[in-house]
Amino acid sequence: MLELQSFIDRFDLPGNIVLLEGKRDVAEADKPKLIALGKLLAEKTRFMMFRSGNAPGADAFFSEGVASIDAARLQVITPYEGHRLKQNLAGYTMALDQSNMVADSELVYAAKNNPATSRLVDEFVAGKKNRNTIKAAYILRDTAKVLGYGEWGPATAGIFYDDLSNPESGGTGHTIALCRQYKIPVFNQLVWFDWY
Repeated sequence: MLELQSFIDRFDLPGNIVLLEGKRDVAEADKPKLIALGKLLAEKTRFMMFRSGNAPGADAFFSEGVASIDAARLQVITPYEGHRLKQNLAGYTMALDQSNMVADSELVYAAKNNPATSRLVDEFVAGKKNRNTIKAAYILRDTAKVLGYGEWGPATAGIFYDDLSNPESGGTGHTIALCRQYKIPVFNQLVWFDWY
């Protein structure tokens, strides 16, 4: 089992970015643990940056912990400008619709690895906007969190709060699968619940 100090020794390096995210549905008893982990990592590290998608649930709880120590080390990539603006605690935000991410062929190609939304990604990139294709914006956002975009480098590790009864499903599952595809280490609560 990976210990907290081993994680810090391995990933607290200049330029390293750790994803902090997961499911929207968080067990009531687990909410303080997510906040505490964000706070603990921000307190115990010097260099690592943290990245989220600003979603409700796990993303918000992790971000709350980080921002309570140093919001300037928190990056958020959103599917569109103004996404959950009042809840965004990040020092840095990039919105999909305010960038040229849809013209990034590697990003689009990786987003299309999700068979459930591949067609929607094509339609969204072609400019078709409706209540169905907006799902593609979230998948592109999740892909950009992993691969980075522009001056925002790729993630170097991912810490997730997953639904252990239905693991690696939905957007969280897409993000975890991308991490694995790009050889980015992934840690779920089976690992980090022991870090307190």
